[in-house]
Amino acid sequence: MRTVELVCSPALEAAVRAAWERLAAAGLPSLAGNTHPTNRPHLTLAAVDDFPPGAAARLGALFAEVLPLPVKLVDLQVLNGSAPLVWSIRPDPSLTALHAAVWEVLRDADGHHPWHSPGRWRPHISLALRFRNADAALARAVVGADGPAGSFVAGRTYHSVDRSVTPLC
Repeated sequence: MRTVELVCSPALEAAVRAAWERLAAAGLPSLAGNTHPTNRPHLTLAAVDDFPPGAAARLGALFAEVLPLPVKLVDLQVLNGSAPLVWSIRPDPSLTALHAAVWEVLRDADGHHPWHSPGRWRPHISLALRFRNADAALARAVVGADGPAGSFVAGRTYHSVDRSVTPLC
């Protein structure tokens, strides 16, 4: 699988990593424990089995036109009741347009993963995986319900087979 992701400005990344650390210090699940070099706060825009020819270059050009893109992380929630703990992002028109443009670039890609598709996408930055909804109140007390503001400053792709990342701009 190949993803298309936006990465955070240094200040936003530091704020998310600090939340990871506070969760871990409280004994809650957290992405702080994932020490793989590719693990960093990001927003996934799309996931496909593989890119069609020329897609990486087209995505890079698209990102170069619109980034940096301001963002505000809003409410803390557990997706689906027992899954990732996330800070949701209320997408503004610029982010929504970028998301649609990414999907247009990947229109001919093999193996679209629908959870990121327009109409189903729930933009967020993950704080923990396999989180229980029962612990959400404690997480809000530890992390704070109101998320930080910042910007997305670059794009990348993650390749799940070899666990590598490649900058897109």
